Order: sequence, then C-alpha cells, then structure tokens
Amino acid sequence: MEAVRTKGRRWVISTKEEMRLAAIEVANAATRKLSIFTHDLEPGIYDDPDFLEIVQHLVLSQSYARIRVLIANPTRAIKTGNKLVHLGRRLNTYIEFRHVREDLRTHAESFFLADETALVYRLQASRWEGIADTYEPAVAKMYGKMFDEIWLASEVEIEFRQLGI
Repeated sequence: MEAVRTKGRRWVISTKEEMRLAAIEVANAATRKLSIFTHDLEPGIYDDPDFLEIVQHLVLSQSYARIRVLIANPTRAIKTGNKLVHLGRRLNTYIEFRHVREDLRTHAESFFLADETALVYRLQASRWEGIADTYEPAVAKMYGKMFDEIWLASEVEIEFRQLGI
C-alpha cells in the first residue's frame, strides 16, 4: 500500500510553458534561498516577469535571502541580455552568478531548488521533460549538495557584474 503525500505536489513537465509554470510555483515556495543550475538561463523561464517578481519580492522582503545561479554557458545570456541578469546587477548583494568550471560542464541536467525542499529537475537541459515537486526534501538536499560543490569550484562571472552604460 502506497503512503499518502501530506505535503507538497509532484508533477511531470514536458513543455516550455509547463517548465515556466513549475519554476514560478517552486520559486513561490522559497522562504530564503533559490539555487539555479542552468546551461544558458533558459530564455522565457528565468526572465519571465512572474518569476522575476517572485525573486525580487523574496530578496526585498527577507534580508537573509540568497539567490545563486550557476551557468554552464553564459555567452548567450551575456550577449542577448536576460532580465534575471539585469535584476542581479541591481540586487547584487542577494543575487550571485558563477560560471561553471570547464571540467564540471559535463552535467547534462538542469535544476532549480527552492530552499532545501522544492525542486524542478530536467535530466537533459536541452529538453523540457522533467519533474517538479514543491516538497521533496531528501532529493532537494541531494541536488543542493551537488550544487554547493560545483558552486565552490566555479568562478564568479565578471560579465554579469558589469554595469551597462
């Protein structure tokens, strides 16, 4: 007999729109920390106005909030611009970007964690198929540990800190 879930919601995502909605719902579950491991800051997901509003509200309402973004290939986000990058430049005390070290760019997945409880996970960053869960602490903690290891080994992305003229 299967145990009944008492917290959270788990669902499968398969399209860009479902990914956008999952990112918004999971971000909304955060109270102090968001961790994003992405290959190129997926346009239409992390620069969505609803997502950005949640991020901005989190960092402005919680003095201890922290948003960390690991980007495997930041070239497109830097050249074409991204609203999360612009928000990060304005709120650089709370939002940090790092470029994944070259030898660690072998990770094909992409994931997004809220605190250490909620997550959106895609096995292949180039595809939209994945899962989202608003309460899965064990899995979120596992990916949080991997995120922290890559974060510590990666470099601060200077391009994201420069102010545009």
